[in-house]
Amino acid sequence: MIGLTLRLGAALVLLALVWHFANGRAAIERLAQADWRWLAAAVLAVNLQTMLSALRWRLTAAALGQRIERGHAIGEYYLAQLMNQTLPGGVLGDASRAVRARHSADLLRSGQAVVIERLAGQIALAAVLLPALVVTGHGLWALGGLAVVAMGVSVAGALPKLRALTKPLYQALLASAVRNRQIALGLSIVACNLASFAFCAYAVGATLPLSAIVTLVPLILSAMLVPLSIAGWGWREGAAAALFPLAGATPEAGLAASAAFGAILLISALPGLAWLARGQEITGTR
Repeated sequence: MIGLTLRLGAALVLLALVWHFANGRAAIERLAQADWRWLAAAVLAVNLQTMLSALRWRLTAAALGQRIERGHAIGEYYLAQLMNQTLPGGVLGDASRAVRARHSADLLRSGQAVVIERLAGQIALAAVLLPALVVTGHGLWALGGLAVVAMGVSVAGALPKLRALTKPLYQALLASAVRNRQIALGLSIVACNLASFAFCAYAVGATLPLSAIVTLVPLILSAMLVPLSIAGWGWREGAAAALFPLAGATPEAGLAASAAFGAILLISALPGLAWLARGQEITGTR
């Protein structure tokens, strides 16, 4: 209870500060006039990202000897996303995904598949961010380094015995049988993630160049990994308001785009409710 109160309090304080310094009223006006077509495109991109992430989890699990049906993987991933969006910490949905999938493997192997799949996502995002910083010449090395550290910490917290994962990591990510598919899925998922945020920016009237999408947006999304929040609220908005001026946009545009993105994430996770209800119905009929 204390942890929830602390996270909620931190998010509200941060949002209040961003509202004050980034002209919250102007951000609300942008949201009220948002182009629904770009918002619809963002919803599609987020849902495609969720489905591709479920397929990556299924591929990762299969490499470790755990068989998960495609439909089951997608349904469980939607449910995990819903939990991550509504519960503190941002990882309870992933933990639940591991526990609920243990019927097809022992809990250790099921947990390894979830952790490695999450790690693959952070690696793919870093693989886009760092080269982009080099190519575009943005002077954001310190922020880039902090983002990579945040990505590592978000996964390392779930890896009390990193050495024991050396072999599973190789099997699931680097073995010749899965390597190319992991790379393709990883880059596709990152592209969907960045595109969905860019679409939200376009919806509120902020045009981000490609250089900003591949450098600033990953940094903004990395702020969501700070554990002192609920679904990244507050930290993400602060990062967007601070970084958007580097792309020639205003802080209020960053605040509006980030708030729209947060709402899109929550809306796009709602199919998880249907999957949860289906599971309860099946359980109740047994």
